[in-house]
Amino acid sequence: MAHLHPTYRGNRLRSQNTSENDESDATTDAEGHLGAQTTSVAVLSPTLAHRIKNPRSILALLISDSKIFAGTQGGDLLVWSLETFELLSTIHAHRGSVLCLYLSEDKSLLFSSAGDAIVNVWCTKSLNRLYSIYSKYDVGDVFCVAYSSDLQTVYLGAQNTSIQWYELSQKDVRSPPDPKSHPSYRNHRFFDSKGPTGISTPRPPSASESRAFGGQDLEIDKDHIVQYAHYGYVYCMLLAQGLVSDDVNAETLITGGGDGTIKLWSLDSDVDCGINNPISLDNGDNSILALALDGTVLYAGRLEGDVNVWDLDTRQLIRRVNAHSADVLTLAVGQGLIFSGSSNGTAKIFNSRHENVGRWKAHDHLILASSVSSFNGRDIYVTGGNDGCIAIWDVSECFNRPGKGSIISNEQLVLSLEKFVSYRTVSSKPVYAQDCRRGASFLRNLFKQFGAETELLNTEDHRNPVVLARFRGKKQKPTKCKTILFYGHYDVVAAENREQAWYANPFEMQGVNGYLYGRGVSDNKGPILAALYAVADIVSAQQLRSDIIFLIEGEEEAGSRGFQQAIRKNKEIIGNVDWILLANSYWLNDEIPCLTYGLRGVIRATIEVASERPDLHSGVDGSHLINEALKDLIALLAALTSPGGKVNIPGFYNNIPPIKKAESERYDRISNTLLRDNPSLGDAASLTASFKARWREPSLTVHRVDNSGPVNSTIISRVATADLSLRLVPNQTTAVVQKALRAALWKAFHQLDSSNELTIKIEHQAEPWLGDPTNEIFQMLEMAIMEVWGSTRHERRKSVPAPKRMSKDLSNGLKSPKLSPATSSTLSGGGGSLSQATVEVDGDSQSPQEQHRAQKPLYIREGGSIPAIRFLEQEFDAPAAHLPCGQASDSAHLDNERLRLLNLYNSRKIFKKVFQELPFR
Repeated sequence: MAHLHPTYRGNRLRSQNTSENDESDATTDAEGHLGAQTTSVAVLSPTLAHRIKNPRSILALLISDSKIFAGTQGGDLLVWSLETFELLSTIHAHRGSVLCLYLSEDKSLLFSSAGDAIVNVWCTKSLNRLYSIYSKYDVGDVFCVAYSSDLQTVYLGAQNTSIQWYELSQKDVRSPPDPKSHPSYRNHRFFDSKGPTGISTPRPPSASESRAFGGQDLEIDKDHIVQYAHYGYVYCMLLAQGLVSDDVNAETLITGGGDGTIKLWSLDSDVDCGINNPISLDNGDNSILALALDGTVLYAGRLEGDVNVWDLDTRQLIRRVNAHSADVLTLAVGQGLIFSGSSNGTAKIFNSRHENVGRWKAHDHLILASSVSSFNGRDIYVTGGNDGCIAIWDVSECFNRPGKGSIISNEQLVLSLEKFVSYRTVSSKPVYAQDCRRGASFLRNLFKQFGAETELLNTEDHRNPVVLARFRGKKQKPTKCKTILFYGHYDVVAAENREQAWYANPFEMQGVNGYLYGRGVSDNKGPILAALYAVADIVSAQQLRSDIIFLIEGEEEAGSRGFQQAIRKNKEIIGNVDWILLANSYWLNDEIPCLTYGLRGVIRATIEVASERPDLHSGVDGSHLINEALKDLIALLAALTSPGGKVNIPGFYNNIPPIKKAESERYDRISNTLLRDNPSLGDAASLTASFKARWREPSLTVHRVDNSGPVNSTIISRVATADLSLRLVPNQTTAVVQKALRAALWKAFHQLDSSNELTIKIEHQAEPWLGDPTNEIFQMLEMAIMEVWGSTRHERRKSVPAPKRMSKDLSNGLKSPKLSPATSSTLSGGGGSLSQATVEVDGDSQSPQEQHRAQKPLYIREGGSIPAIRFLEQEFDAPAAHLPCGQASDSAHLDNERLRLLNLYNSRKIFKKVFQELPFR
């Protein structure tokens, strides 16, 4: 058989503008005359908006109004949200690779064809399988499928060169097929053939695996088959209207095959909806691998890189575009542009004059599928390849509509965050001082753009400035409107990436699998912009009735240096404040929204023990007569804690309030909720105890011990230092605990009777904070969370009971009596890895997106510290509340920090509701 072609299976940055093996973009007319070269046309490179990574090759793509559907080499049907790029559903749809997807005209039916010789028909709302269509004969791979809504008929093109069809209107009239004729029961010519011993290879235990989804089996009638429709595989097909002069509504089936021929088939609406009277369009010997239609202009992607352009009114080949030097595997049309993808990973865009206006390296290898659409005012081109990646490209500029989207759209929010992240606002390193200034200026200008009055408040010692922004509400005199102050910080911790631990440059934000990766996206730039854009929504609607103030500092990660002085100095400019809101933390896990009502305080100190002698050699000078600095330091540190971890500073635990019934009930709810979804966390009592220890009990931690002299095992160091911190809880104050720490250290040092010198230096301190979860701001936040997250159609991962956490084996074979306490890492399931598409849906589920219950958020306390929160409460005599925006796996301060798009968008909605309604409560 002739012309059979092997089946292909297998940062919000500017994409790489490349012409790899694609230097020529010449066109020829129908007579072979060389057309104009396109080198004089400006060639654009679209913006990569987001990437979705999957373990298997992406062979088929389809875009609906709000979703991306993809078929994979492993037979899966995947569904993502087009807004947040979250994986909504994974269905094991076929036993062979999914080769084609097709959406009905009314978008209620989804058709998938695959290498298992089956076409499945799915309900797009429930993703339940409605029908399973297959041929009476062995057809091999079903490369393509199309559906006529008018005729209610499914058409398919197969590897055995046939075109077949099934009338869905006849599904209940015809007799049900023999179950044993289903393709899953048939013998495979290779795998089921008998070997030299006369025995066939044993079959898998479940031959009916592919039939486990329900729905009706439909067998194609033997008379609804056109054998040898092409003299080669039938690779592609589409339906067109208006090609028949006497009936503008009549449909035509257009097919392309491995024989290099395009055929136009009339559909017989009177007799069995069959195909007949084909008109052949000869394209030469090279296979037709892809088709796309723009009105009556047909584009055909061919083996070896050409795109043929046909006028279907005249049946004339009007142009041959030498688009690629590699096979053209996919074509898509949108807004008068033709998009082509090739087997070397290069994508190109051609205008109506067939000039190349866009060219870039879209994938590492084959581009196997593509689609063009618009969403939220943005034009997008989606590609899928055998690198397991789906890439979403913003091609608005190619349509000459760069400003089409709203300046307050979610897409614009992500663009602003990308720019914000690009500033290396690392407050702890002077080398980034200018970046910090530029980041502050960018944020100030963004506030101005949305109508705020802004000012940069200088800090002492030339520290990073505080960005002050005020949105003035249109107050109505009879109503007393209260003012909300939002606090945040634009500085970040360092991310040098010297060991290449990040998936990409930490200051070039990347969108992958529904997450944004980059330093500061979660802590704290993303939440700041979510709040800013929430106010912009209200201002745009002219509904702002009260003042909203933003105080965004640039030194939080360095202990809020200069912040308190700057606020006190400019307190009159800031004005009165009634409520304080911040968003600088994370949920306990990745699923359940939280509200934070308490933070521990902190005292960070450096202890130094120094001798008058220089560094000595232990073999020459070591003896009991020498007071070694490191020995003294170790003795001091040992005196501060007992073996059980209790802090031995006198009076340290005085005045710590006992737990009340309401708080105890909150802990019980937290533990029971987390264990319901993740039993591997242990028992409720142990989990509750770990939370209490981390949140409402003070602690002491030794972070680092250092000593002078060369790094070897013979030195008696002249100087030894230790960095430690104490975490404080409400009713403890930094002044009292600091004094007690100094006293305890001096007492222990005097008992050593050492000739060395002791120095104690307090590096940083912050007071603990405890809010009132019953006050109006917390209740307003709770209501907003329940409304926003309760209405979000959000797929919950299933919890599989895991073995209980075992106590740790010691070197002597005994077991420690203590369980390892739950940490942020265990609660988030580890975190730190690149998000993958893993959500699955049972075949018998009624909906892949069950309505997320409007449950209350978890009220939590945290063990960390935010220096500004208690200060702001005291300075403005206003209560504060803390809304965590991120998930436990966000990896803030760590490599590959990230923020889920869904969390960013929903935080914006929550802020909007709070800013609108809280001032009037």
